[in-house]
Amino acid sequence: MRDWNILEEVWQVIQDRAEHPSAESYVSSVLTHRKGIDKSLEKVGEEAVEFILAAKNQVPERTVSEAADLLFHLLVALQASGTDVGDVLDELAARRK
Repeated sequence: MRDWNILEEVWQVIQDRAEHPSAESYVSSVLTHRKGIDKSLEKVGEEAVEFILAAKNQVPERTVSEAADLLFHLLVALQASGTDVGDVLDELAARRK
């Protein structure tokens, strides 16, 4: 099994960028965009479509790349919506029972 800690590390970076915005940071640019939360939600939609197309067309490299983009942008959107990823993990754990 791969190391799932990378998702926690990415989440921590996203939180840091939200708390300390930087002009050089892509995450900061999405979180502070003039469109507000809509920008991060647009990115989730865009990446979801790209993932679906890559998976449907059976392009393994693109499927992996787009899945990573989708997970990343979902985490950014969670931050933008004020939702803690821990709550999502708790929900997943509750569903496992």
